[in-house]
Amino acid sequence: MNISHNVKPAIWGMVAGAVATMVVGFSWGGWITRGTAGELKTASANAAVVEVLTPRCVAHAEQQTDKLAVLRQESSWKYRDFVVSAGWVDDVVDNYQYEVAIACANKLVGDDATG
Repeated sequence: MNISHNVKPAIWGMVAGAVATMVVGFSWGGWITRGTAGELKTASANAAVVEVLTPRCVAHAEQQTDKLAVLRQESSWKYRDFVVSAGWVDDVVDNYQYEVAIACANKLVGDDATG
């Protein structure tokens, strides 16, 4: 098969254009791979679960005002252990207990600081 000398530059131009389009699309165009999309979907789902379960933890805490007062005196790095030991996240699946405990404590202490 003989290809004309005029066609070869056009083919190379299309190849270079396709590569340039991909580089620009992934760098500045916001394109992502399937793997990255899956990671973002998982992170979003986890954040939604934590957001849904946090008010239940807050409700448990508000029923135990004595423990809530102690939480507000704890340092922030002890929040998770305190909330778990208080039993406020006992009804939360183990996979989400850490995140829910932190979000719950931050909400409880943050509400006190802002209000």
